[in-house]
Amino acid sequence: MKTLWKTDRELYEIAKKELFVALVGDILDKMGYLHQFLPPHIKPLHNDFVVIGRAMPVLEADVFDEVSDSTHSPIMKKPFGIMFEALDSLKEGEVYICSGSSPEYALWGGLMSTRAIKLGGAGAVVNGWSRDTKEILNLGFPTFSYGGYAQDQGPRGKVIDYRVPIEIAGIRVNPGDIVYGDLDGVLIVPKEAVNEAFTGAIEKARGEQLVKKALQEGMSTVDAFNKFGIM
Repeated sequence: MKTLWKTDRELYEIAKKELFVALVGDILDKMGYLHQFLPPHIKPLHNDFVVIGRAMPVLEADVFDEVSDSTHSPIMKKPFGIMFEALDSLKEGEVYICSGSSPEYALWGGLMSTRAIKLGGAGAVVNGWSRDTKEILNLGFPTFSYGGYAQDQGPRGKVIDYRVPIEIAGIRVNPGDIVYGDLDGVLIVPKEAVNEAFTGAIEKARGEQLVKKALQEGMSTVDAFNKFGIM
């Protein structure tokens, strides 16, 4: 299949200018990928936030002590587990996306956003809460979460692994999948489906401009659908 972009960066620029998440979701449906949207309560902290980039999945777990000496795991001896190592591994154009913990504390915050921006990260999507909301909004870092809740992760959760597959509400997220989110939801595009899904979405978006023009000129929706095949 001929693609309309040469690099991920070119794809992201096209997506931000011409696409929205619903279009790509529609194409994935046609391809047979029917369960790719994350739960609807994972929302952008600002209505204008758009995230698109390759997934850098992070695995969380609940704990009940910030540091434990009576443990068989070295991770339990470290506050936050290996969260700092995970964050420092973030590469340009990647999305920090995490799951595995209970929704009892914040998984993302302002200092993490500052570090992610320095590394060229594309955004953060967490299956839980975020904090330092004003700081994140001032930074303009695309963050998607349940919303703002200040309770700290420190004594309650740890990162136990990263760059490994995770699941959010049964949706598999593998390293290198594309995470694409806007005000209408967050979509996981499997890496093997990226070319077909985004090519189809771009073609549909450009076709919908013709439909819009026809409707503005008075064509009925029935005639428009019969002529263009999209609506």
